[in-house]
Amino acid sequence: MAFDLRFTKGQGTGNDFVLFSDPEGESALTPTQIAAVCDRRFGVGGDGVIRAVRSANLDDGAAVLAQNPDAVWFMDYWNADGTVSEMCGNGIRVFTSYLLDQGLAEIPADGSIAIGTRAGVRTVRRTATGFEADLGLWRLSGGEPVVRGKSLPVARPGLGIDVGNPHIVVALADDEELDALDLAYQPVIEPAPEAGANVEFVVPAEPLVEGGVGRIRMRVHERGSGETLSCGTGAVASALAVRYWAGEAAPDTWRVQVPGGVLGVRMFQADDGEHVALSGPAELVFDGVLSLA
Repeated sequence: MAFDLRFTKGQGTGNDFVLFSDPEGESALTPTQIAAVCDRRFGVGGDGVIRAVRSANLDDGAAVLAQNPDAVWFMDYWNADGTVSEMCGNGIRVFTSYLLDQGLAEIPADGSIAIGTRAGVRTVRRTATGFEADLGLWRLSGGEPVVRGKSLPVARPGLGIDVGNPHIVVALADDEELDALDLAYQPVIEPAPEAGANVEFVVPAEPLVEGGVGRIRMRVHERGSGETLSCGTGAVASALAVRYWAGEAAPDTWRVQVPGGVLGVRMFQADDGEHVALSGPAELVFDGVLSLA
């Protein structure tokens, strides 16, 4: 049975999403429908689909509300291939912009909004250039993964980092090596993570630190979406990895250059440990209606 999907297209540093509102949780799309919507030739096109649903009306929302009753809205995020994802750093900024634009939520002056995700509650505040999302605690995920990528002559060691979703960060020698990567092919991780992982390839700038801010370039192959112009949680993981490699003197503020623009990463201490925040733009591009089978 066909139905019309009223949607908004949004993007954050080129990481693009199809968003729609389903407050009561009555219009979940199937994985096949999500893949069709994200198809860049036959659908709207996007790196993922985000459904705005009230946390109270979603099974995954129960844990969110137990953590923070103010997390009224849940970011139900799905990758372009129709698989579910725990978290999306660019997506949560665009999702926040969508909630505000649709009149579904407000951010008080000098305040923030709590958003439910499968990785837990995340808070988002306005900035001069968009939004900053507190992505919470992070951790090294352990192991000694090796990554093979097309156009890389030899396999490279990676560092596993979890920021609510899994990442493997790989350091490359220079910009030429980063530019030569062919990320149309999925990198091979050995041993393979059970749930897969996003893979980031990163090159430090020269000098690495300027004005107290660390600077890196990054490209990414996202689990379930392929190469994207940007990955917010990937930018965070990359900055954390380079800071880890650089040692104790490394800064806690980073500028991450991705193909779609620039993202900011900030590490700071909270009551429960070190948190990491992601900042950057969020733009709503157009509204539309799509007929789905």
